[in-house]
Amino acid sequence: MKNLNSKQLLILSVITLGIISPTNVISQPLTKPKIYEVNFNKNKSFITKAVERTGSSVVTINTQRYVNKKKYSRNSQLFLDPYFERFFGLDLPNENQPKIEETQGSGFIFADGLVMTNAHVVNGSDKVIVGLTNGKKFNAKLVGQDSFTDLAVLKIEGKGPWPKAVLGDSTKIKVGDWAIAVGNPFGLENTVTLGIISNLNRNVTQLGIYDKKLEMIQTDAAINPGNSGGPLLNSNGEVIGINTLIRSGPGAGLSFAIPINKAKEIASQLINDGKVIHPMIGISLINEMNPESNINAVKIGYVVPNSPAEKSGIRVNDIIIKVGKKNIQKASDVISQISKNGINKQINILLKRKNKFIRLKVIPTDITNLQNN
Repeated sequence: MKNLNSKQLLILSVITLGIISPTNVISQPLTKPKIYEVNFNKNKSFITKAVERTGSSVVTINTQRYVNKKKYSRNSQLFLDPYFERFFGLDLPNENQPKIEETQGSGFIFADGLVMTNAHVVNGSDKVIVGLTNGKKFNAKLVGQDSFTDLAVLKIEGKGPWPKAVLGDSTKIKVGDWAIAVGNPFGLENTVTLGIISNLNRNVTQLGIYDKKLEMIQTDAAINPGNSGGPLLNSNGEVIGINTLIRSGPGAGLSFAIPINKAKEIASQLINDGKVIHPMIGISLINEMNPESNINAVKIGYVVPNSPAEKSGIRVNDIIIKVGKKNIQKASDVISQISKNGINKQINILLKRKNKFIRLKVIPTDITNLQNN
């Protein structure tokens, strides 16, 4: 030891320390190096987190409808146009050939084996197949559909457990909130688009749609064919609406969704009763703004013949002041009050006709009764 210099002593002491030290002391930091731990969850965007929360509940809906196709003779191009047959009264050689028409849409599981989607996705279908995000496919039966709100409920024929969407509260959303659309546009599964809520309570009559009873959420999140029936999520991954319409042509880029609170109400009636009651009095409404007073007025634009409105004395151009106990500021107020009142039960309406106030009593009926008049 005397012949060893100081450097040699240092090296020997280090080697000796390594030999006598327990192996677990020096190996432990290597197997669990805390300095390299990464919380990957912190790197996820709110979009990713939102989709992970509800995305597994989104389903693909494939429908099949059996139709008879006319087969015309190939001897003449004239026979290719059915208008010629009707115009000239031609007796064309034809035969009925069964054909399967297939369409695709989206939906989401909101309860045990129950799927919400649009009525137009499944309307007239002979067979419905629901596809889950894990690749499994099941036959489904139609529980009920309501064309006036474009909503349908399906029942999956299979055993769960099923991934369920987290349903939010559409009354709490505001213009400017994030909107995340999930669905299967053009058959491309699990597609996500992002936008914002650009309007609330959009009346479909403003879009030129008069055969529906809807007030919808407007968003600029891209919704394409195949997205219909899929969920619109908020930033927390809660379903706030059901994607249903897109605006094409001038003004394209706008999309519309049924508020989830309304959808839940309709779905409950479809499940319990198999149909939905829509109280109506038989009027169309116009929102008018007085440029001088800057006060909005709701005017009668049309009265359905032989309707409760006509029978009670309501006329075109009457201004609705009050329905029940509610002061009317917009058309949606009238619709809401009549819906809450229900059918076959009297409701008071205060009108202004020119400079005269008129009080009337009206008994709403179901919309199907108006159509049968």
